[in-house]
Amino acid sequence: MTESVTDNKLSWGAGVATGVGSMPGGDAREAAKTVTGSLEALPHLPELPARGPGADMIGRTAGMLVDVHAHVEPSGWRISDRPGRDTKRARSWLGEDLDALEEFTQGYEGPLKVSAVGPWTLAAALELRGGEAALGDPGACRDLAASLAEGLRAHLADVRRRVPGARPVLQLDEPSLTAVLTGQVRTASGYRTYRAIDRGVVEGALRDLVAVAREATGSAPVVHSCAPGVPFALLRRAGVEGISFDFGLFTEREEDALGEAVEAGTKLLLGVVPSVDGPLSDPAGSVMGVRTLWRRLGLAPGALAESVVVTPSCGLAGASPAYARTALAHCVRAARSLADNPE
Repeated sequence: MTESVTDNKLSWGAGVATGVGSMPGGDAREAAKTVTGSLEALPHLPELPARGPGADMIGRTAGMLVDVHAHVEPSGWRISDRPGRDTKRARSWLGEDLDALEEFTQGYEGPLKVSAVGPWTLAAALELRGGEAALGDPGACRDLAASLAEGLRAHLADVRRRVPGARPVLQLDEPSLTAVLTGQVRTASGYRTYRAIDRGVVEGALRDLVAVAREATGSAPVVHSCAPGVPFALLRRAGVEGISFDFGLFTEREEDALGEAVEAGTKLLLGVVPSVDGPLSDPAGSVMGVRTLWRRLGLAPGALAESVVVTPSCGLAGASPAYARTALAHCVRAARSLADNPE
């Protein structure tokens, strides 16, 4: 069993920015250099999906699984009997990414965000041998969640070993979570959808991974989704300490649940900077909507800069390298504007 660390709430100070995960290109050293140089307060381990299958978020997480293997089919990732070249490639690329991160975090002390696909998006994406998603098989869902838990224990221990001064922050990527809860994930034929998964079952699996994260890092994970309809109340009940989402997709009907989460101490990682090339407003303008929402909810102005981390709207894999650097720098300036002018 991994040695547990002292329990601690997520903490990174005021006026902080970070990335979501993916970066453009295929050079691990360049990506690590950009991320650590731009995001000094909360760097993250980059993903480089442009390298191909195994470097994508599903493939990277499939490579972390323990006693569950996967390979690439034309339809996507499929569970295998034994590890093959696709699994080995995923593990090799993750090792390359960690080597690069280790190189550029020598002497670093502070929070360091690492991400993996959460159990429900993984179950919606990984196919069983017959071609249907694991999501349709409750036993397969349980096995995947257990395998993921063991894989994350090992991954987080590796990060702690490589960057001894870091406090790892686990981000679970769950873009399919809302579709899983509402029965919108399509079957292999495309003509049907899998039944909605009971909210208690979804919450329970996430709660189990919260416990794994607490044991390995001392804090509960962040859950990220760039899809509409983030289930704020469910995530809060599951015990996550941070919720990351595209602020541009946030709607008025979600405000009460968001306000309750903030008042309960949940951190928000808000995607306010476009993740693809395009013009950017001034940094203060990028967070104007956040300030407006904060006032409308009646939340304490002084808590804004410590409760909110500024991010791109989603991963930057679809951006040009130049824009990705600009976007991260813009996030940093926007976050500072929250700290400098909390009212």
